[in-house]
Amino acid sequence: MHIVINKAQHGKKIYNSTLLRESYRENGKVKKRTIANLSACSLEEIEAIRLALENKNNLSYLVNVRKDIALEEGLSIGAVWVICQVAKILGIDKALGSDLPGKLALWQVIARVLDQGSRLSAVRLARVHDAGNVLGIDRGFNEDDLYENLAWLSDHQEEIENRLFTFRGRTGKRQLYLYDVTSSYLEGECNFFGAYGYNRDKKKGKKQIVIGLLCDELGDPLSVEVFSGDTQDIATFASQVKKVAERFGCERATLVGDRGMIKSAQIADLPEGFHYITAITKPQIDSLLRQGIIQMELFDSELCEVEADATRYILKRNSYRALELSRNREDKRRSVEKTLLERNEYLAGHPRAAVSVAMKKVFAKIKQLKVDGWLTVTATDRRLSLCLAEDALQEKTRLDGCYVIKTDLPKEAADKETVHNRYKDLASVEYGFRTCKTDFLEVRPVFVRNEKSSRGHVFTVMLAYMIVRYLRRAWQHLDMTPEEGIKQLATLSSVKVSVKGKGSCLKIPQPREQSINLIAALNIAMPVVLPDRKIDVDTKKKLTGRKIKN
Repeated sequence: MHIVINKAQHGKKIYNSTLLRESYRENGKVKKRTIANLSACSLEEIEAIRLALENKNNLSYLVNVRKDIALEEGLSIGAVWVICQVAKILGIDKALGSDLPGKLALWQVIARVLDQGSRLSAVRLARVHDAGNVLGIDRGFNEDDLYENLAWLSDHQEEIENRLFTFRGRTGKRQLYLYDVTSSYLEGECNFFGAYGYNRDKKKGKKQIVIGLLCDELGDPLSVEVFSGDTQDIATFASQVKKVAERFGCERATLVGDRGMIKSAQIADLPEGFHYITAITKPQIDSLLRQGIIQMELFDSELCEVEADATRYILKRNSYRALELSRNREDKRRSVEKTLLERNEYLAGHPRAAVSVAMKKVFAKIKQLKVDGWLTVTATDRRLSLCLAEDALQEKTRLDGCYVIKTDLPKEAADKETVHNRYKDLASVEYGFRTCKTDFLEVRPVFVRNEKSSRGHVFTVMLAYMIVRYLRRAWQHLDMTPEEGIKQLATLSSVKVSVKGKGSCLKIPQPREQSINLIAALNIAMPVVLPDRKIDVDTKKKLTGRKIKN
């Protein structure tokens, strides 16, 4: 008799069955039959049956084995192993290197994907997830080691990014790069880059840092840079051009940035062979209309192109956006009307109430909603009324949904549809910012203060985003988010097998069906066994306490 494990795939699902079978002869031919279905048995029960079958002629051996072998639940292995394998697929492990600082950096990246927190929490996480045995770390570490490792990441960031760029097979030929910036507010006051500036998070009174993210044409991140919180968007652009030209060795490149990023001064400073794709502001659209370069009738749901002075303008009206703006204004108007109705009721019920005070409250609402350009309030016989400026409203809505993309790319290099689509690809960078800031990876809160630690922290988040982006694409057809998939894989733990007097190893059990599907979608495999390195990982306080006890 013997044990057989069968795998069958039906559609996208993979089913496993464990059978107890025996071989026999019939009419001179070897045949097999199933004795029992062991699929419902635990891993330990199946291994016990297998061991009994292997030693059926020497059962006394099993008595000694039972005394000499101990099984113990190990650390979580599934999530950390899978994330580590994805890091290898993306070339992150090679870019970081195989020495101790590189392995600690890789653990910081993996820890950011597993659970967002400080360096202290990353150490505690290593006592739940088997970082040491999966990454091959041969000594223990604590939070001080990880803080030092952030400085190492900052010092080697340029070298690591260059390796990742080369790993992706990039060349110096014409390439397209997407670039955008964001800000992230700080809870504390002492960060090296912390300063007051234009706060995209709408957090008044808080310092912030500015982060610039450079991506390839597919939206995959290539480089990240941290700036002082009061840095303007346009001031970050020159360093990206230099990075593409000098570090990545591109002789011809096209940079895509939004309307606040690439302006006349930045265009004038572009090296020979470099081009741009950006959008222009509404005042600039008005200027082109006044000059007669473009006309209102050219804005349509279909793309239209106009060329002037070697500059191409791609025009379009987004009808959905125009409708959204119209509804937004109507909602604001109703909100003002509600406030006005409340004030009128109050005036009617309180004869001594001042009309001027009621008007002031309604006007404050108008200012708050930023509709004072076309809506105002008047009073007649203690009754307030709204006054709509039709001409002002018409002027305000004239360019609703209209946008103009500007580029100096020649037509033979990219037609109008390509230029339009490449600008729209900036949405992938914005999506990356959302993932890193508020969605999954959460660059906040920033638990570091000095320059190198801040750079290392943000760089760690960028590398983690590369992994999350890969997982999202791979698991999309399973209707599973990266966060859900990682939680599922984290339930897979190793089994520590200790043999008396002969050491121990880690046996990896068969994953459950849902985990198997997640692993198969990534085209990777779980190991059967891992060495047990027994490294001592804990917070500095607890390590000191254990040393005192010893």
